[in-house]
Parts: sequence; structure tokens; C-alpha cells
Amino acid sequence: MLKNFVTEFKKFAMRGNVIDMAVGIIIGASFGKIVDSLVKDILMPPIGLILGKVDFSDLKLNLTTGENPVSINYGLFINALISFLIVAFAVFILIKAINKLQEKMIKEEKSVEAKTKECPYCCMEISAKAKRCPHCTSELK
Repeated sequence: MLKNFVTEFKKFAMRGNVIDMAVGIIIGASFGKIVDSLVKDILMPPIGLILGKVDFSDLKLNLTTGENPVSINYGLFINALISFLIVAFAVFILIKAINKLQEKMIKEEKSVEAKTKECPYCCMEISAKAKRCPHCTSELK
């Protein structure tokens, strides 16, 4: 029973979809780190400078005082929100490009289909303009 389970798991883990998904997750995590650095290290400093030398990562609302105050770190939230918007925009652009490629491929397939037809006698693919099937020599209507 355990051997059967291990065999099924190996089949599942080695399927193309699972490996592709794992690669996507790893690349996505790396992309997230790059975007996070872009926001924190490149975009937010000039924005903070324009807004009066504000460091967004230091923006917080202290709820208590003392040695370890409890605070709401809304500056870090702003950084995370901007990171999310950049990632969402990048994914949007990527999906839009993929959809255009798929539409182009579908149009090309339809144009190929329009150029051919199936012989009703031998079921072979032939030119849509054919008057006689080159395979079975049947006369077409």
C-alpha cells in the first residue's frame, strides 16, 4: 500500500504541470524580492524626498509608549501596497501579451482550416478549392 502511494506520488510530482508550477513559484518569489527592493530602495526614497524627506518605512502610529511600544506601521504597508501594484501591473502586462499570442495562434489555425477541407469519401485533408480528391480521386461537389 505504501509502495503504491509512493509510486502515485512520483507520477504526480514528475508531471509537467507540477514542475512548471514549481518553477513559476520560485521565479515569482525571486521577482517579488526584486520588486520589493525596487520599491524600498529606488522608488520610495525620491518619493519621500519630494514629500519632505519622509522615510516611509519609519512611518508608524504608536499605540503605546515605553521600551517596546506597540505600533501600526502604515509606512511599511504603503511600501507593500506599492510593491503589490507593481507586481499586479507586471502580471497584467504578461497575461495581456499571452492572450494576444493565443489570439494570433487561433486566427492562424482558422486561416489554415479555411484553406483546407475534409474529403467526404476518404476523410483525408485536401485543399478547400479542390474539385477532385487527390487521394481517392473522388469528384467533389
